[in-house]
Amino acid sequence: MGSDSVAIVQGANTPTRSNDTEYPFRQNSDFWYLTGFEHPGATAVFRTTGEAPAYTLFVQPRDKAAQTWTGYRPGVEGATADYGADAAHGCEELLEKLPELLGGASRIYHSLGRRADTDQRLCEIQEDLRLRSRQGVQPASELLDPRTILHEMRLTKCNAELDIMRRAADISREAHFETARMMAPGRYEYELEATLGYVFRRRGGAGPAYGSIVAGGASAAVLHYVSNDRPLVDGELVLIDAGVELEGYASDVTRTYPVNGHFEGVRGAIYDTVLTAQRAALLAVRPGATLPAIHDLTVRHLVEGMLELGLMQGEADELIEKEAYKRYYMHGTSHWLGLDVHDVGSYMDGEKPRDLAPGMVLTVEPGIYVRADDEEAPEALRGIGVRIEDDVVVTADGCENLTRAIPKDPADVEAWMRDEGA
Repeated sequence: MGSDSVAIVQGANTPTRSNDTEYPFRQNSDFWYLTGFEHPGATAVFRTTGEAPAYTLFVQPRDKAAQTWTGYRPGVEGATADYGADAAHGCEELLEKLPELLGGASRIYHSLGRRADTDQRLCEIQEDLRLRSRQGVQPASELLDPRTILHEMRLTKCNAELDIMRRAADISREAHFETARMMAPGRYEYELEATLGYVFRRRGGAGPAYGSIVAGGASAAVLHYVSNDRPLVDGELVLIDAGVELEGYASDVTRTYPVNGHFEGVRGAIYDTVLTAQRAALLAVRPGATLPAIHDLTVRHLVEGMLELGLMQGEADELIEKEAYKRYYMHGTSHWLGLDVHDVGSYMDGEKPRDLAPGMVLTVEPGIYVRADDEEAPEALRGIGVRIEDDVVVTADGCENLTRAIPKDPADVEAWMRDEGA
């Protein structure tokens, strides 16, 4: 962030669920990335204004009464002893100590809009310094968002991060396996969802990295279906989009399974079309490639498959140019993955799509979705949704598929569901 700079990075608070109950606490991803501090109400201040860089944490102080209700707090003592802060104070002291911390800063990094009291205090301090300019005191000349630096840092994963993501992928593999082998007509989607969550927690994960999607039949054509309350029907497919969160890092994987254990008829044909497109896209992931180019390749394969299925009519080039395929494939092929399931980092390098580079982690997730009420689609194809999604890290000469152990080939999926080859 340069010399003579101060960065203020604020952690998350515990959100209210209803009345006097709260959602489970989840730390702000940027704050977690920088500090590893997993408790609410904290603020980190990083300075390059002194003789050496300084790191100060403001945290909830230890309080025996509060800890009786909500558990252990590291407090000021733990902030320095366990989290490496050069100095620490109670979080209630932040506004009071900000003038001292900002002293001598020509550049301040702070995300406006997170906490109104901090925003207001920062403005007051700068205005006070401006009024004292005759005394040779100057306010900061720049106010910048620290996320411009942080999100580029987070985009490229180090080996330690990748090791966590590999472990998360393995937990997701086990969760999908236990869920797939219990699948049967008459079971409810929420039973499968419960199995996913059980394995996530049993293996040490924090739980789902996002709302698990268990979508049988026509519900699979709803991209973010989370009701998960229908019974599974013989002959239909069920789309499961579910991954664990482990030590803050997300796994994001989708597989589509036949409820009765067999890919049949048009459902099997649609599945094969999506699988062919996904395999082509995975082969295209390498340094120097771009996400738009991978998406265009995916679209080409999907459109050609849709023409063979009779889902679309015409010439592939014209259908692609007019984006007619978006009726059945309306989302992108990839997104960044990391501490957030839709992770941070720019997708552009100036005005151009950025080149992929080793250490970037992304998803590859083509799909075809035909709504049950789509009167333009052949009747036999209505009410079917298929998506196949893997998590990959770009390597020096291609990519590593983190979720490759979760089968996709129809024969392998069917064997897996019979409890073979786990």
